[in-house]
Amino acid sequence: MTAIATQWQHHFVETNQIRLHCVVQGEGDLVVLLHGFPEFWYSWRHQIPALAKHFKVVVPDLRGCNDSDKPASGYDLDTLTTDIRGLIENLGYAKAHVVGHDWGGAIAWNLAHQFPHLLDRLAVLNAPHPHRFLQELVGNLDQLRRSWYLLALQVPGIPEWLIRQNLRSIITNLFQGQAVRKGAFTTEDTAIYQAALEKPGVLSAVLTHYRQLLAPQTWLSSWGKSLAPITAPTLVLWGEEDCFFSQTLVEEMENLVMAPLRLKLLRHCGHWVQQEVPQTVNRELLSFLRTA
Repeated sequence: MTAIATQWQHHFVETNQIRLHCVVQGEGDLVVLLHGFPEFWYSWRHQIPALAKHFKVVVPDLRGCNDSDKPASGYDLDTLTTDIRGLIENLGYAKAHVVGHDWGGAIAWNLAHQFPHLLDRLAVLNAPHPHRFLQELVGNLDQLRRSWYLLALQVPGIPEWLIRQNLRSIITNLFQGQAVRKGAFTTEDTAIYQAALEKPGVLSAVLTHYRQLLAPQTWLSSWGKSLAPITAPTLVLWGEEDCFFSQTLVEEMENLVMAPLRLKLLRHCGHWVQQEVPQTVNRELLSFLRTA
């Protein structure tokens, strides 16, 4: 880890009136990796060096996370998507391959709809399409049960206090406890995630992501909304034993993607797919992104 990390560079990129902290490695066509909750760039530690052999890899901390700016607002999906649009443009690229996991995957899906001209190829790892996810929350009792934490986080103030009091055990349970492949996370890994969440302003910011997701204005704007089909070639990798998302969320994806679509289910793998089976994910991403 230490030897590989010496090849990474840390930069700040101005975008959408904030600064995003990014880890950068490699040269060539741009690949942007978007992390989920409660992570930061570190969740892509196994992918960065593998992809950097062929691409310029840029891995931002999302708005509010780790070392990126933590403004009071802007945690709705459209603003987060505009952050990534500005990141790509301010790096000097006309297009990028975008790979997202979890909440980062929701941003990647939205980017494909909102700014299709910026997207070369799209890869999504255990991240339901946000429009489909909201539909399933209403009509799928299994998904509603899996998403109990989203509802609990809607209460202002109390979740922050409870999480701060129990942060170490919560992080350990989220990663080591919920992973199917327990060896994917060391004690050092969970300590690194804990330290990132303990930075001033981070916890409130990351919880605001999820409060915005279930805000009334989000439901009103998405319900019945007609979405233009995604025109970028798309790869979906999905750990079959995801404890947070029902596998029904990957059904009927062909209705959302007009371009070539590949869905690959990964056996004996949970939600933290790129960390539980990194070599498999690296192989699939490289094969997909390097296809002419």
